[in-house]
Amino acid sequence: MLELGTKAPDFTLQETNGKPITLSDYRGKNVVLYFYPKDMTPGCTTEACDFRDQNSRFEAVNTVVLGISTDPIERHQKFADKHELPFTLLSDPNHEVAETYGSWQLKNMFGKKSMGIVRSTFVIDREGTIRKVWPKVKVAGHVDDVFQFVKQNLV
Repeated sequence: MLELGTKAPDFTLQETNGKPITLSDYRGKNVVLYFYPKDMTPGCTTEACDFRDQNSRFEAVNTVVLGISTDPIERHQKFADKHELPFTLLSDPNHEVAETYGSWQLKNMFGKKSMGIVRSTFVIDREGTIRKVWPKVKVAGHVDDVFQFVKQNLV
């Protein structure tokens, strides 16, 4: 996992419409970068809908939300359309960005071990510095915690 106070590694990934998005394009804005395991699953849907419901509050404090998983852009588009997500979802099919950020880890589910995205969130300030990391997110109440951090520390 990346450490607080370090520069967020830049990257370019495709969003749902196939357009390449580069993290450094958002300099001047705070960024909530959240990694999640899979579109259309219960926990990921709850988290995405929580970010959706709070999106206007994040925008009001000069903050954009970016969600990343290894799902293909077509699946992201279905997920975004179904749940009316107003923020950008990015596809990391080779999990390179997830690895760079330390979110690609060995997981153990019901005794089966496999590599995958561990739900995690990074808050990056206007200058591109990592200001807060949640390494193993529990969905309930998480988005509220992220918003409170941004509001209290980056506004």
